[in-house]
Amino acid sequence: MISRADTTREDLLGRIKELDTSSKKLPSASRAKEKKRMVIAEKLSSSKQELQLQEQLYSDQNSGYNAENINFHQRENKVISLKQEIEFKQSAFNTSKERIDLNSTNLQENEQELRNLIENAEVADDKLIGMYEEKEKYEKIVNDAEKEYYSSRGNIDEEEQDERQIQHQREAIDAILLELHNQLNETKLELSSVKERLSVEFEIDIEEILTEKSEAEDDVDVDKLREEVQKIKDKIERIGPINPMALEAFDEIKERYEFITVQKEDIVKAKESLLTTIGEIDLVAKTTFLTAFKQIEQNFIKVFRSLFSEEDDCDLILLDPDNPLESDIDIIAKPKGKKPLSIAQLSGGEKTLTATSLLFAIYLLKPAPFCIFDEVDAPLDDANIDKFNKIIKEFSGESQFIIVTHNKRTMLSTDVIYGITMAEQGVSKVVPVDLSALA
Repeated sequence: MISRADTTREDLLGRIKELDTSSKKLPSASRAKEKKRMVIAEKLSSSKQELQLQEQLYSDQNSGYNAENINFHQRENKVISLKQEIEFKQSAFNTSKERIDLNSTNLQENEQELRNLIENAEVADDKLIGMYEEKEKYEKIVNDAEKEYYSSRGNIDEEEQDERQIQHQREAIDAILLELHNQLNETKLELSSVKERLSVEFEIDIEEILTEKSEAEDDVDVDKLREEVQKIKDKIERIGPINPMALEAFDEIKERYEFITVQKEDIVKAKESLLTTIGEIDLVAKTTFLTAFKQIEQNFIKVFRSLFSEEDDCDLILLDPDNPLESDIDIIAKPKGKKPLSIAQLSGGEKTLTATSLLFAIYLLKPAPFCIFDEVDAPLDDANIDKFNKIIKEFSGESQFIIVTHNKRTMLSTDVIYGITMAEQGVSKVVPVDLSALA
């Protein structure tokens, strides 16, 4: 259709040229030819419109063809992939089938082995039941034997305990008898020496005296003497056997006691020395603190009145004057026209100026080479900022002040301004401005 339209168009164009040539050659027939040319031009216009329609139809059909062609290739690729997947699945299926056959064989072998194990287990269960019965019999015999053993062991322990008690009593009696025997020998020796001394020095026969004494002792109560002897024996038994290591233990404890006594005396002396030192330190600290406190109090009044007015009242008061080192400090600030009971009743600017006054009062006690203020002037109005800047100027002769601020008045009163900017993302830069040089 496009080729036919092109051919028709070319024919029409050729005819138009011929008609133009004829019109030039035939001026007389120009009007008729012009009308004919107009008719042909209208036909040509309609042909062009039809040609455009045909071209649009061709473009649509071509787009549809391209879409179908793309869809065809997509489906073809999908078919190829499906074929490959089918081949892979078939290979996996064959492999799985071989594994199933192998597992079936193994399952049959395992089932046969399991049946054999079950048969062996039944036989083993019968043997195990018999062994359990024998075990219960043996356990019963062992329990009975253990009961008899522990019963006999308990009786043996009781007998051994009784034997140990008897042995202890025997040892105590032997010790008493030995001691009595020794005392008897000593008494005999003393008696012999006394007898000889009486016989030699005083010509007295001790046998006659003993005979008289024995006759006089016939009237003594024997039961009472036995009771006293038994009491003495009981006391000796309660004392227990003699500890041969007692003397060494006593010497060791005595040495330890003497060492601890010496250490205690040293600690007591050190404590007394420390208490004396602490008292001296407290006295010096108290004197130093009171001197510094009075100086700070005077400086506070001076600076406070320079920031407010000479008629304003302020003071620092120790709540516990007897113990100044542990005492709380009450800050009194009474600007003109106000009678606040506490600093909390002052405005934000008044609180800031009061705190600044206290800071400078402490600063005047011992000036520092550098002072840093971080946005101290934020709560102040213009009038109070001027007061703040004025006092900074007064003290800047002795110290350098670094002030972090956003207030224009404070910036104008400084000598050098350092601005922080971020020209690049994440990179800070310091920009200094020397106002004193510009002035």
